[in-house]
Amino acid sequence: MFFVGIDIGKNNHVASMMDDSGKVVFKAFSFPNTSDGGHALFSKLTSYSSSTDDFEIGMEATGHYWLSVYSFLFEKKFLLHVINPIQTDGWRRGTEIRKRKNDIIDSVLIADLIRYGQFVETRLADEDLFSLRTLARFRTYLVESISDLKRKVVCVLDQVFPEYQSIFSDIFGKTSKESLLQFSSPIDFETVSSQTLAELLAKLSRKQAGSATAEQLKTAASCSFGVTFAKSSFTFQLKALIEQIAFIEKQVKETETEIAGIMEKLESPITTITGIGNVTGAAIISEIGDISKFDSPRKLVAFAGLDAMVTQSGEFEAAHNVMSKRGSPYLRKAIFQAALVAAFKDPVLSAYYQKKRAEGKHHLTCIGAVARKMCSIIYAVVKNNQPYVPKA
Repeated sequence: MFFVGIDIGKNNHVASMMDDSGKVVFKAFSFPNTSDGGHALFSKLTSYSSSTDDFEIGMEATGHYWLSVYSFLFEKKFLLHVINPIQTDGWRRGTEIRKRKNDIIDSVLIADLIRYGQFVETRLADEDLFSLRTLARFRTYLVESISDLKRKVVCVLDQVFPEYQSIFSDIFGKTSKESLLQFSSPIDFETVSSQTLAELLAKLSRKQAGSATAEQLKTAASCSFGVTFAKSSFTFQLKALIEQIAFIEKQVKETETEIAGIMEKLESPITTITGIGNVTGAAIISEIGDISKFDSPRKLVAFAGLDAMVTQSGEFEAAHNVMSKRGSPYLRKAIFQAALVAAFKDPVLSAYYQKKRAEGKHHLTCIGAVARKMCSIIYAVVKNNQPYVPKA
């Protein structure tokens, strides 16, 4: 049996190989992160044995750079192990007198670690869960991008038409956004006739807004204290920003459709839990991956970073402990969002929330407690693959 360690890099990887006795067969075989590089490694390995069963290959889960080489070797039917870099560091400390680290040493260390088998493998999600994870994270990125663009819109409006925000309850609603696309400055609202503006507002809002709103806008525009010079630059920015928001909102909906398709295929009971829909459920089950890697709900709580971090030094111990926020931030955010809903809609969790509030705890502290309790529910539902039935 041959044991291969691959040190992952952005553009190039380095491989080293040992035999059963721990003898280094070769080391420092560098290959690029390309198709040709993958084939070069394959040729190197098969020059020692034509059977892929004679190899065990290990690599670190370094960012996303390992995925390509993993995918290539997986298709070639090699036995693969993906390990956390923390384990490699621990193995280095245990086997090296001096702290040394480079691509060659790391690849040899990984091969040696695989040979001894003293590692906990990073379990990979199957293709559907992996797709869900990438889609859920992409949706998070899109939503955060929209929030950033909205802040920029508010900034521009504060400069060019500060009174505008007092007229619409939601300046990013359909009526408001479409109005700003056509009339982006006080002068634009001033020059348009009241009837034309009222008709446009009525059409956009399905007659929920009309003459009254049009008059409010024209009055505010006539006495606006906004910037009057460089008007065209502000108008351009405002329209461009709103168009970007509309485009990304469309992408969010398309992403959610993709997520819904995979969730329907998986038929996960996660969505039976109060506060968890397709989007939140997708984030939770994809970040968890294989539930069997957690032997208790407490381990899931720690993985989500929802456990308390105790601050202690000598005889001092903090009276108030805060959330550790280790582990997956995506999982933590999804469970916390679900807890915000369940704390008021689930009979059991709502009672638990009210109990904590009665103890004088802050609202967010109570939500954190509900989130930890939800981890136990999520653990049971996913592990047993049974729907959640809240108790009255």
